Amino acid sequence: MKNIGQMLKQAQQMQSKMAEMQERLAEMTVEGISGAGLVTVTLNGKSEMKGLKIDPSLMAPDEAEILEDLVVAAHADAKVKAEAMTAEAMKELTGGLELPPGMSLPFG
Repeated sequence: MKNIGQMLKQAQQMQSKMAEMQERLAEMTVEGISGAGLVTVTLNGKSEMKGLKIDPSLMAPDEAEILEDLVVAAHADAKVKAEAMTAEAMKELTGGLELPPGMSLPFG
């Protein structure tokens, strides 16, 4: 029974560390850029969009489709960076143990 108690304690510690990491990630930001800097998207570590900057030269009505494509591309760039930041934080949390492909924390 001693081992089960120790496992439960370790699980609680991991849960606490996960909550702390989630809070830190929510405060971190990454920028995705497209169109050589004409569009910048800012995401937090949870991949929530927190900002969007668009160069005024793209505001012409006949540039709408280009602008839309650049926003999507900048968002994708930022999302990749946010995922890398999250993976690095998870690596720190798990002591370098990598999760199997397709598995992420928290599980719920």
